[in-house]
This record gives sequence, C-alpha cells and structure tokens, in this order.
Amino acid sequence: MKETDILIVGAGPVGLFTVFEAGLLGLNCTLIDNLDKPGGQCAELYPEKPIYDIPGVPFQTAQEHVDALLKQIEPFDYDLNLSQRVQTISEDGDFWIVETNEGNKFKTKNIFIAAGAGSFEPRRPANLENPDLFLNKGVTYAVRNMDQYKDKEVFIFGGGDSALDWTVELSKIASHVSLVHRRDQFRGAYKTEQEMRDLVKNEKVSLFTPHLINEIVGDKKVTGVKLKNFETLEISEHKADELLFLFGLNKKLGPILDWEIDLEDKKISVNTTTFETSKKGIFAVGDINHYEGKLDLILCGFHETTLAVQEAFKRINPGERVPFGYTTSNKKLQKKLGVID
Repeated sequence: MKETDILIVGAGPVGLFTVFEAGLLGLNCTLIDNLDKPGGQCAELYPEKPIYDIPGVPFQTAQEHVDALLKQIEPFDYDLNLSQRVQTISEDGDFWIVETNEGNKFKTKNIFIAAGAGSFEPRRPANLENPDLFLNKGVTYAVRNMDQYKDKEVFIFGGGDSALDWTVELSKIASHVSLVHRRDQFRGAYKTEQEMRDLVKNEKVSLFTPHLINEIVGDKKVTGVKLKNFETLEISEHKADELLFLFGLNKKLGPILDWEIDLEDKKISVNTTTFETSKKGIFAVGDINHYEGKLDLILCGFHETTLAVQEAFKRINPGERVPFGYTTSNKKLQKKLGVID
C-alpha cells in the first residue's frame, strides 16, 4: 500500500494543475484515471479543438494545453496511474484507504475528485443497429487528428457546440462538410451558428435539416450515407468519406455514487472556502462540483484546486502556517521549479 499526500481522481487539466499547486507546497500526488493517457476530455474527445480563455494564452489546442500542463509539473513528485478507476474508499482514522479496480491500494489524508463530468462515453446514433462496425473506418465520435479529414467528404451529425465548432473548423481543410441535424435550431453558441450559416450561404457547407441518418453505406469502410428527411420521409444517398457523430456524452458518476458524498443534480456539493465535500478530507474541484454561481470553465477549476490544496496542507501539517510565496521572486519556489540552481 502506497501512502501519498494527495490522491487525485482524474488526470484532466484540473487534476494536473493540482500537482503543480501541491508541489509548490512540498506535497506529493498520485493521479488515477480510467483513460489510457493524461488530459481527460481535452485529450480524449477534442485534442485539436481550440481553447481561447486560458489567461495569458491567446490560443492553444486542447492537446497543447495538456502538454503544457505536463511540462509545468515535471519538477514535482507525482505518480500517474492510467487505465484504472477508484473502486472503493474506506476510512482509517484521519486517513482514507483507496482501492482501484486493478487492486492497487493507496493511503492518503486527502482525496481530490477532479473527474470532470465523471466517467463518459460518446452517445451513439440511436436509430443505427451497430455504427461501431465502421469505427475508425469512416466513423468517429471525436476529432483527434484534423489531417484525417483533409480533402475528404465529411458529414457531421449533431446540434451542439462541438458539431458547430467542427463544422466551421473542418470546412477549412475538408473537400466539403455537411452538417446534419434533426431540426433547424441549434444549442451551440450563436456566433458559431452564424459562422456556420454564412458558410452554407457561400456553399462551403451543406446543411441538412430536419434530417437524421438512416443508413451507413460501405463494405469494409464508409463510402456513403443515407439520410432521412423528418417531414417528407424521403431517403437521399450521398457520397461520404468520414462520418463524425457529435451527440454529446453519456455521463456517469460511477462508484462516486457509492461514497455517500452529498450531491446536487449529479454534481458534488462543496464548501467554497476549501472546496471540501460533506466528507472531511475529500475535495471536489473542476466540473464535477456544484455551488451557487458555478461556471464549468477550466480556469475556474484552477482557482478551486489552488484553494483546496491549502486546506490539504493543513490536514497533513496541523497547526503549521501554509507557506506562501510568489514564484516571480521566491528563490525557494524557483529552485523547486528548476529555474535556478
């Protein structure tokens, strides 16, 4: 059984930044994630999606953001445990005993739940029997490499932000993009919807509403798609190289539901002074938590975990003052970061 100062459930951006904040205070961390790589949804679902609201960084792709966080925490002591999930937690005095589905056990005074929306998987088109038959042979549920769509006939299905965002972005490199939705109303950002409609006017994008997919055409790979018009029930067939289904995620809290933590609308309630949950020593940071005024933004998660780490330090070092210093001028912190000898 390994003992660690902070055990972090989730290796997305907020989980990775927790390592940085803990490292500045001399604390070590263990991260556990059920994905096979760090980065959470940023790395798994939209690595090439642009991010514009990280302070001081005008533009980064999601994967570039994850890579920058991994670079930032290189000086610090942490373990990364991938392709496994926390199965059970139990109390042992002031400590928590955590066991994963792989049988690994950890002892810690602080658990940070930074699991984003929880366990997730992409929603499949409900009216197709087995869309995964063509998975990675023309059917995808996320854009992991934009080059895959270069000079291709691309059909995007969905009506939210991701569908609109990728319609605009892929129109720049694909031979043609078609957006398919069951109604001519969208849930995404108004500005992006207007960009999409301008592309339709300029014949760079085709818009099919009210339509849904009726059949995937192809043998060993996708060669086309059949669409059904909701109103006329007419079936039309189109040449297609890539089908991108962006219907969102099925989100599940999984074993977290068994931990007897107070929840509100499937999110974890927290004290906004420390971001501690209803259980002492268990914190929730990032999109997984809920409080009045909560915004599901990466930068908000960074703020939350910065304050939570302060409380974690107090639990490990009762009675001690939490050390504070500015990285711009504190030589001890600069040594930790490796910027001076």
